[in-house]
Amino acid sequence: MPLLTIRNLSVTFATAQGPFRAVDKVDVDVNPGEILAIVGESGSGKSVSMLAVMGLLPWTATVTADEMTFDGRDLRALSGPARRRIVGNQLAMIFQEPMSSLNPCFTVGFQIREALKKHTDMDKAARQARCVELFEMVGIPAPERRLKAFPHQLSGGMNQRVMIAMAIACKPRLLIADEPTTALDVTIQAQILDLLTALQQETGMGLILITHDMGVVAETAERVAVQYAGQKVEDQEVQALFDTPHHPYTAALLAALPERATERRLPTIPGVVPGQHDRPAGCLFSPRCRYADDVCRGTEPPVQPDALGRARCHYPLHAPQEAQA
Repeated sequence: MPLLTIRNLSVTFATAQGPFRAVDKVDVDVNPGEILAIVGESGSGKSVSMLAVMGLLPWTATVTADEMTFDGRDLRALSGPARRRIVGNQLAMIFQEPMSSLNPCFTVGFQIREALKKHTDMDKAARQARCVELFEMVGIPAPERRLKAFPHQLSGGMNQRVMIAMAIACKPRLLIADEPTTALDVTIQAQILDLLTALQQETGMGLILITHDMGVVAETAERVAVQYAGQKVEDQEVQALFDTPHHPYTAALLAALPERATERRLPTIPGVVPGQHDRPAGCLFSPRCRYADDVCRGTEPPVQPDALGRARCHYPLHAPQEAQA
C-alpha cells in the first residue's frame, strides 16, 4: 500500500487580482522506502503541493483533493489536533531556508527537544541523549556543545544539518526535503544529499526530494515527477526519464544539462512559466514548446498512459506510431 496517495490536488490562492491556481490536478504516490523527486522551474507548484499535504499553507489558500491519504489515514478529514500528532512526528519536512525556519531566539538543542517533548514520552535526560545521537547521525561534531548554540552561531550547512536532525527526531515514515541544498556551496550540497540518502536507507523512510537540479535527481532519486505551472506533466522511473522523456518540457530540461550539451551554447527554454494572468487556454507549455500547434494552444492536453510516462501532452515524444494514431 502506498505511504502517501494524492489524487487531483488543487491549491487556489485568493489575491487582490482574483483567484490564482498554484497547483492544478496533481497526483502523487510514494511507497514506503521510496525516493521520489519532484522537479521543475520556480513557480511550478512543487513546494506548495507539499505544504498542502503538511497543512502549512496560509488561510488565503483553498486546498481540494479527491483523495489525500497518509499511511491509510485521510488527511482531509483530520481535525487540527489529530493532524498535529502526525505532522512533525510520522510526516516531517525540511524547509528551504534553515536560517528562516529555525527560531533565532532559542538554542538549536532547545528546539529539537521541544519536538521530542511534543511527540514522545521521553523524559528530560532521554531527550538530551536523543539530541546528541541525532547530531552524531547528521555529522555535527562536538554535539553537546553545538546543542547550546543559537542558529546565528552556526554556518548555513550546519543549520541545515540541524533541520535534518529535527525532522528525523521522531523517526518519520515520510520525509519531505524542500530544496535542502539551497544556498549551500557545492561540497556541502553533496554532503547533505549523501546524508539524506544514507538516513533513508538506514531508517527505511519514504523520501520526497523537491529540487530543480536534474543532476541531483539522477544521483539520488528512484522515480521522478515533473511539474510545470502547477501541473504534473510527467512521471517516470529515473533511468527511463533520462533515456526517453515523453513530455517536451522534460526533454528541454534534460537538453539544458551541461553534460548533455553538443554545442558550445547551452540550449535554453524560451519564455517564462505562465503566471496568474497569462495562462494559455490549452497546454500550459504551448507558448514555449517547439512542437506546439493549434490543437495544443486551444485544447487542454490529455494525460497519457503509464507507458508514456503519464505525460500531459497531445503529442508525447518517443511514442510508438500506434499510440500516436
